[in-house]
Amino acid sequence: MTTNNESKKEITVNSTVQLKGIVKAIFNDSIHVQIGGKIITLPASNLLKQNKTPLT
Repeated sequence: MTTNNESKKEITVNSTVQLKGIVKAIFNDSIHVQIGGKIITLPASNLLKQNKTPLT
């Protein structure tokens, strides 16, 4: 059941999604993040471009 106050969000190709995860390891230019039961590897250079802040 939806109400008029709820905003409708659509996911389409090339849409942006945000996921929360736990950083498990940082190696050179890659970050290993656990989301649910999976650990994924992300290039650190992509995250630095988006956040414009150094990783600590």
